[in-house]
Amino acid sequence: MERPLGDRQRAVGVQAENTVTQLSERLRFGLLPLIARLLLSLEFLVAVNGKISGWSGQAAYMASHGMRFIPPLLGAALAIELFGSICVITGFYARAAAATMFVYLGIVSIELHDFWNRSGGSAGMNQTEFFKNMGMMGGLLLLAVYGPGSWTLGALMDSARAARAMRLE
Repeated sequence: MERPLGDRQRAVGVQAENTVTQLSERLRFGLLPLIARLLLSLEFLVAVNGKISGWSGQAAYMASHGMRFIPPLLGAALAIELFGSICVITGFYARAAAATMFVYLGIVSIELHDFWNRSGGSAGMNQTEFFKNMGMMGGLLLLAVYGPGSWTLGALMDSARAARAMRLE
């Protein structure tokens, strides 16, 4: 025969449930979005390194696809990838950065990974790059629409401001 819960037992159960909910929310809205932002930025940081250390190779690849105005375009690509990655990682202006990177990556995918115009191994490699970029664009679109989560530089700065304001009162 079950006995009804007393007030103390109910309070302990509610408190335990609240603790689990808070932990779950920290993971869902804090840690997991941070991990996703870090993973999403990795490919762009590798690309930044490739542009810095292999500028002429990158320029030659762009020229082989018939592109013009390569130095300013390559410089813009470097800036978008570097500053966009910093914004995505820190969460500072992450939505705007993700939206910009989404558009940029779409253009890069169509212009430089046009597997439909290639044959043989080149077509296969470009198809892989194209669809990898589509997946990354999906992550960027999610970030642009839903935001970076709660563990961001902006949230950290807001909490520091609030703590200072509380001390001043």
